[in-house]
Amino acid sequence: MPILSLHHVTATVDDAQDDLDFCIGGLGLRLVKKTVNFDNHHVYHFYYGDERGTPGTVWTTFPYKGRGVRVGTKGAGQVTVTAFSVPTGSLAEWRARLAAHGVAVTDIESHFGEPAISFADRSGLTFELIATDRDARAPWVADGFEADLAIRGLHSVGFVVRDPDRTVDLMSSLLGYDVVDQAPGRIRVAVQGGGPGKTIDILHDRRADLGVNGLGTVHHVAMAVATDGEQLQLRERLVEYGCNVTEVRDRCYFKSIYFREPGGVLFEIATMEPGFTVDEEIGSLGRALKLPPWEEPQRANIEKALPKVSY
Repeated sequence: MPILSLHHVTATVDDAQDDLDFCIGGLGLRLVKKTVNFDNHHVYHFYYGDERGTPGTVWTTFPYKGRGVRVGTKGAGQVTVTAFSVPTGSLAEWRARLAAHGVAVTDIESHFGEPAISFADRSGLTFELIATDRDARAPWVADGFEADLAIRGLHSVGFVVRDPDRTVDLMSSLLGYDVVDQAPGRIRVAVQGGGPGKTIDILHDRRADLGVNGLGTVHHVAMAVATDGEQLQLRERLVEYGCNVTEVRDRCYFKSIYFREPGGVLFEIATMEPGFTVDEEIGSLGRALKLPPWEEPQRANIEKALPKVSY
């Protein structure tokens, strides 16, 4: 079972300052890296998470305002919900806190016995906070937060497919996931014993319209492997299975491969190392604009094109 947990979730958002305000001020996440989209260096790439950006706690965004990107449509072949784990008993305080930030909160039916609330950011991304007593991860406690309120990390994602059978087959036969629960239209799979950060919900609807990437949609979900060697071995198995898998790509803070599972959702397999402290001390994470070495000669032009932000 090479997959250890979720690694991160990446979405396309609208305004960079709105995104920082929401994730830092609203959700209490730490900005652990301010860099650029390696495929478009005039767009930020923000990484949020716990104190050091531990895989399984990381939420990342590409703010594309003013770059001609259309508003996306949620649907099949897409992650449609990103859920964070919070302590049992904290949802009432979260409702009040989000409302104070102008965020409308909806009470939703619990998923397999865990109470949850739902809300959206200004880009239209859908989030859930799921209350659980099964998460022992130490939270990042931001200013204005208490430890008994703070987000522990990713709880799970929910993605939509029209036919779940081949998706479940790939995830169980190659990635080490087991089906741990089912409800109408929802199959919960988990890895390494399950629990927060190790769980994915496969939402299936044969009549679902296809999703369209754009502002307010999740671009991909990443899962963590321990080593470069395990990543390469898994890549070979995925190719044998029939997946069209990219070559290994160096993301500076981890190495990645990408492929689409049978239902069309873009999966990334990312290594645990070297992590976000490779180019910044832990106390300074997220403060400076960090560029990959090959972009440093263009730093002046890149900084000029990026919007000014504060946090």
